[in-house]
Amino acid sequence: MTSNELIVGLVSISDRASTGVYKDEGLPALKEWLGRAISTPWRAEERLIPDERPVIETTLTMLADSVGCHLILTTGGTGPALRDVTPEATLAVADKEMPGFGEQMRRISLEFVPTAILSRQVAVIRKQALIINLPGQPKSIRETLEGLKDADGKSVVPGIFAAVPYCIDLIGGPYIETNELVIKAFRPKSAIRPKSA
Repeated sequence: MTSNELIVGLVSISDRASTGVYKDEGLPALKEWLGRAISTPWRAEERLIPDERPVIETTLTMLADSVGCHLILTTGGTGPALRDVTPEATLAVADKEMPGFGEQMRRISLEFVPTAILSRQVAVIRKQALIINLPGQPKSIRETLEGLKDADGKSVVPGIFAAVPYCIDLIGGPYIETNELVIKAFRPKSAIRPKSA
């Protein structure tokens, strides 16, 4: 493993998918999108777990502290249902809250469905890991990460991933470059490095 390799924890949280009642769609959707979006070296650490708060907390803690993930993306368990406890588990392991991510995800999703107001996604920092709760549906995952574009492909509403590389810079992680056709990472001019060969 190289020191500049991004390690991404991908956590799908679902009672039914984790017991094999149906096929998990969250992890494949996340991997597919990240594969198109990230142009620097990265690898995934995948976990499929039930909607159990202690299990979620333990998984997030292990991925941040033991595995050394720089970015952890969760999918599922962010609605108002009784079993939806992903935000509570995420906040319980946090050192800092990053409320702008949740605000922007709801802003994007409200363009499509009025029930987006029921989503409770949060983002936090634990040590040197950025943890973001994403929606459960593959289409919503892509929309929130990538944002909204017009017919010419120009960004109309920025996706949350535009801010992820710079956030990871600030907490001491590797420098991430993106495929600008998918998502353009935003950094202040002073933080931009020359393109890698």
